Amino acid sequence: MKMLDEYSRTIDYLRISITDRCNLRCIYCMPEEGVCQLSHDEILSYEQILHLCKLFAQLGVHKIKITGGEPLVRRDCTALIKAINQIEGIDNITLTTNGLLLSEKLDELIDAGISSVNVSLDTTNEEAYKKITRFQGADQVIEALRKAADTSLNVKINAVPLAGSSDEDFYSLIELAKDKNIHVRFIELMPIGLGQSLKGLSQAALTARIEAKYGSLTPYDKQLGNGPCVYYTLAGFKGKIGFIAALSHKFCSQCNRVRLTADGMLKTCLQYDAGCNLKAMLDAGCSDEEMLAAIRQTILQKPLSHHFESSAKDSKKETRMMSQIGG
Repeated sequence: MKMLDEYSRTIDYLRISITDRCNLRCIYCMPEEGVCQLSHDEILSYEQILHLCKLFAQLGVHKIKITGGEPLVRRDCTALIKAINQIEGIDNITLTTNGLLLSEKLDELIDAGISSVNVSLDTTNEEAYKKITRFQGADQVIEALRKAADTSLNVKINAVPLAGSSDEDFYSLIELAKDKNIHVRFIELMPIGLGQSLKGLSQAALTARIEAKYGSLTPYDKQLGNGPCVYYTLAGFKGKIGFIAALSHKFCSQCNRVRLTADGMLKTCLQYDAGCNLKAMLDAGCSDEEMLAAIRQTILQKPLSHHFESSAKDSKKETRMMSQIGG
């Protein structure tokens, strides 16, 4: 079964934020003092998440990404992942994490059935890392990355390049792909929340810097994940270099994903706050038929594209920060 939106895009990928809490305070994601956190009663219970995953699977969703906040700070998250992985129709479950807790959770995550882990890391330099995250931990994350790369997992780094960053920040990340199958992906800064006050670097700007040091980036035409990343190879490197350029290389026409926030909102586009409060429906005792109908209708209304490039005011634009939406 396929679930299509109004523009005949197949929606088969659900990103689930299981918490709005995080053990870092990245400058483009969360203020230094943090944000007002949701109470336990305000977020989806694991039972509710499993229920929703079963409904989405009935509609054709077969790929799940577990995100946060930082998903590994939520107690027993590996048990949830294992339960999701056993749902009929779900054939791929992955995780995005900042990596601070990855080493201690790695064996549990593999046992739970994840196939891939994306680790958010913008630099290997401890001082630069602290400026971005407001905490120390770069060495701890790098150790976890290398440990994960020696397992069966598909290991990727998610880096958000900011204007003004040292070229060495980018090069140090790329070096991690030299001798291990670690794929380094550069993600253009999204103008959401605190990201609106910062300036990112485009794919073109990064490509020029990378090729000036390492030589030509050769397109890699094989699939390495569920999303829109475009990958390249560098001579002599085991890992690939990727770009997710949602602004300079808009890929909305191929979008196959929707998001479920920690408080149960089904979001169909990162930019807009439109969606459906699935937690409210569950709490109200709505039947599965009502839930399925609401999900179908919400996805049918998925916007054609984002308009981050437009300066026009729009009352429907998302006002929450990335940690509250789900990375």
